[in-house]
Amino acid sequence: MSPTVGSSDRPLRVAVVGSGPAAFFVVEHLLAHTELELSVDILERLPTPFGLVRFGVAPDHQKIKSVTRAFEKVAARPNVRFFGNVDVGRDVMLDDLRAHYDQICFATGAQTDRRLGIPGEDLARSHPATEFVAWYNGHPDFRDLTFDLSVERVAIVGVGNVAVDVARILCRTPEELARTDIADYALEALRESRVREVYMLGRRGPAQAAFTNPEVRELGEMPGADVTVPVDEAALDPLSLEMVEREKDRGTLKKIEILEEFAQRERTDKPRLLTLRFLVSPVEILDDGAGGVGGLKLVRNALRRDGDRLRPVATEEVETLPVQMVFRSVGYHGVPIADLPFHEKRGVVPNLAGRVEGNDGAPVPGIYVAGWIKRGPTGVIGTNKSDAGETVESMLADVAAGVVNRPPHPESEAAAVLISTQCPRRVSYEDWTRLDELEVGRGKAAGRPRVKFTSVEEMLEALDR
Repeated sequence: MSPTVGSSDRPLRVAVVGSGPAAFFVVEHLLAHTELELSVDILERLPTPFGLVRFGVAPDHQKIKSVTRAFEKVAARPNVRFFGNVDVGRDVMLDDLRAHYDQICFATGAQTDRRLGIPGEDLARSHPATEFVAWYNGHPDFRDLTFDLSVERVAIVGVGNVAVDVARILCRTPEELARTDIADYALEALRESRVREVYMLGRRGPAQAAFTNPEVRELGEMPGADVTVPVDEAALDPLSLEMVEREKDRGTLKKIEILEEFAQRERTDKPRLLTLRFLVSPVEILDDGAGGVGGLKLVRNALRRDGDRLRPVATEEVETLPVQMVFRSVGYHGVPIADLPFHEKRGVVPNLAGRVEGNDGAPVPGIYVAGWIKRGPTGVIGTNKSDAGETVESMLADVAAGVVNRPPHPESEAAAVLISTQCPRRVSYEDWTRLDELEVGRGKAAGRPRVKFTSVEEMLEALDR
């Protein structure tokens, strides 16, 4: 009789693909079940862990990045291993993992952007905000992109926290940015920036804006930029006013208060101006005659009831915003994972409570998802904790029911041999701590939190020295 999976004679073997917050929360939840003997391997495509904490959180928000301290404790556990610079789907395939692990959980996030679907979207100087964020944060895949910051006016389509981050980075002074861990090349490019006016555009009203109150409040505190809202667009339409009075949500009331205060501000002598616009939607990005952005055509919206929600409906009122660069910030979108089903429109792997569903709708034994690739790009970092908890509950219920993958080679050493063979330049967690110390050391000399390595090659070279 074979030993029970999860016992001391036969520990549960789990592979977690990805190393962002969702991945670490999955591992944390698993480790909390001390009645279970288990070992976890984290497989990450890049040499560095922490996903969007490293590459998505804005460089001027260092406090948010402190969540990695909890992840560091997880990674230091003796039954957890980190294999960086391992690309699942290229270096190691799903069938390879199935041969070595009882359960495999994908927590790979949502790596691309949603499109606007309007004419002119592919003109020069029209960019996804996701790429700009990854660029200034030093993501190796995006470090070689270029953004023409010689223009004076920029529009950001969207009013979520990512849009706020982009606006803030464009409006920060070089002195402010020089105290952050922004990528060196981005710091130099932003030093030379000629951007003077930035517009953030929301298709619905102030009460429906997706940004959080701390984020929008911070926009009013920048030393180098004034912030304003057109008075008529800060005012609530009748349907929004009715909704706010009915729900009396404190967060929404505070958000409206902040925006109304912005609308009353007078312009000062600060070098930049950030304008928040509401009830407008882009309908066309105009060509400047040379293949670049020459303006943004907007339509004025009115809100209409759609069940419990208020939906923007285009009116006949149009205007042209005289901008030369456009960032679309209307959401992230997942990308397919090799050998897994994929819902193209939603950008997620089909699943039920984290259990991956096959093309026939039945759960695929031993395969799970967590985070954005599971539910779509919603919530903040902390949202991933409860999401991961749900997935882990499914994983543990399946272990109890004996519904696991049953690999032919479950030994921990066998998986290490596989990965070492397929990926001779794999990066261990000890390697990462060395890179971390080097980055922090380089930053200390410059009075910064860290100076990042921004290419895989320079990371590996630093480890070889």
